[in-house]
Amino acid sequence: MKFTTVTAALMLAATVAFARDDSASEKLGLKLSLQCYSFRALSFMETVDAAAKLGIKYLEIYPDQKLEPGSKETTTANMSDATAAKIQQKLKDAGGLQLVACGVAGVPNDEAGARKMFEWAKKMGIKVLVTETVPNEVHDKLTKEYGIRFALHNHPKSWPPDKVLEACKPFNKLIGSCDDTGHQFRADRNPIATMKQLEGRIESLHFKDLDAKKQDVPFGTGECDARGMLAELKRQGFKGYLSIEYERGSVADLMANIAKCIAYFDKTCAELAK
Repeated sequence: MKFTTVTAALMLAATVAFARDDSASEKLGLKLSLQCYSFRALSFMETVDAAAKLGIKYLEIYPDQKLEPGSKETTTANMSDATAAKIQQKLKDAGGLQLVACGVAGVPNDEAGARKMFEWAKKMGIKVLVTETVPNEVHDKLTKEYGIRFALHNHPKSWPPDKVLEACKPFNKLIGSCDDTGHQFRADRNPIATMKQLEGRIESLHFKDLDAKKQDVPFGTGECDARGMLAELKRQGFKGYLSIEYERGSVADLMANIAKCIAYFDKTCAELAK
């Protein structure tokens, strides 16, 4: 069945709110966020509603998602002040959700262009810019000035760990990796081994579990060893954002599977926090 935006919105409205206890993960400093790309069949405003129903407090916005049904506006760093205010009000009305990351998006290489993007991120409360842009001295300067992280995201054929470490070596520790555990697995790399390799340079994660066919599945049911990955992050003392991201699935499937991911994450963090 093909889901239209209207159909998806009606299904979302009928979904019962998901109750969760994230006190253990917050204690560990592992903050579960949602990469809005997972709900790309919906508008951003509808995605906020989905996240709120799932009990998610943190969001990673991505470029060019439709802002709301029937609108020509999209989520972009060049949005108007009015659009930014509309988004901030929506987050407040939904229970105080926070934008914490933006990506995957290019970051300008020149200071004027990059500063404009960092200013927008600061205004929106964004703490991590997830990108595939090669870092330079401008990014080094602005990450320190704004306290905003610059995280190199790996697709299966981009930014393997050794290249991330090489590119980041000349710069401060706010420049590092957005470790996409699913894409590490798709590139035939062991996600826990790559976490160990990137230790000290992990700025954020796209946290995924994949089956043997390399398709997204609920945490703990795949081949990536979700518990082992969380334990490794605890060992490293990582404190930051892990975005759930699904590459496929209807809205109904996403609501069900992401709820399973959240339940597994909260349960496992409770065990790790003891």
